[in-house]
Amino acid sequence: MGGVLRAVTAEIERWPLRTPFRIARGVRTEAEVIVVTISEHGVTGRGEGSVTPRYGENVEQVLAQARRVAGEVAAGLTREEIRRVMPPGSARNAIDCALWDLAAKRGEIAATAPLPPVTSAITLGIDTPERMATAAAAVRDARLVKVKVDGREPEACLRAVRATLPDTRLIVDANESWTMAQVEALQPVLAGLDIAFLEQPLPAADDAALEGFRGPVPICADESCHVAADVARLRNRYAYVNIKLDKTGGLTEALALHAAARDANMGVMVGCMISTSLAIAPALQIAARADCADLDGPWWLAGDRAGGVGIAPDGTVTPPAPDFWGPPRLIDTGTPD
Repeated sequence: MGGVLRAVTAEIERWPLRTPFRIARGVRTEAEVIVVTISEHGVTGRGEGSVTPRYGENVEQVLAQARRVAGEVAAGLTREEIRRVMPPGSARNAIDCALWDLAAKRGEIAATAPLPPVTSAITLGIDTPERMATAAAAVRDARLVKVKVDGREPEACLRAVRATLPDTRLIVDANESWTMAQVEALQPVLAGLDIAFLEQPLPAADDAALEGFRGPVPICADESCHVAADVARLRNRYAYVNIKLDKTGGLTEALALHAAARDANMGVMVGCMISTSLAIAPALQIAARADCADLDGPWWLAGDRAGGVGIAPDGTVTPPAPDFWGPPRLIDTGTPD
């Protein structure tokens, strides 16, 4: 680490949502995030972690976790060293992304082509079939829609959405709420509704039941997939992985997970938690390399950070202002994408 001395802060921020967000695990009305800032020689980098109760996190614990290593970060802890001393999660994500931002603003990151706009899914939360049809009509311009369902009446909800959006590409996210019997029984329904893929139908602890299973609709790992080392276990259970920086613990591990998935001939989706554009900006580096993106986190907020990403009605996400976060260009990792 050497003699580097940086100023490091970590703070809690709460961002209200413009409408409640319902998934299989409950309802949210605000996004709780921590923001880490790292300043060195007059240059400041920022990173955001979105706190996720599903992984045993609460905002006070995540803040304390980030502050516990602040002294080491101030002394010069590198992105690679952080992967060894901190577990994956939102605290490490905020620190890792702040270090990427700091390095980019100091001109230390090699970059290539400009970051392209990407097509993101627009998410429909769980509701009654009738209300989901109404919600679907409100996003009729979207090119890709993610439909959240649980185990109660998924077929009715999906048929209502498909009837409203007959030509839109749809993906389905069950957030661990199905049984294996439902996975098998609903495969023909999903295929008949032209669903692109099914995301995390089984609880992560039970997904060994998917080993060797092949249905007409591919399945994507979300809660089951956190870091690059998970790919070896998942490659015969899933066709895709969903890379989220709050799961990987930052962009550094996300790039490693992307490379591991490609080596295993798996498809790649990049996702997000409900967050501000400060969390989405580094995820765009994965989105430029992915098959599918779900980066509509700021779309749910009552207001976003100035200069952040743009999200058009059709789901097109445009990069933030050039000085918002990191390099406004694609990071050169030295490996083929």
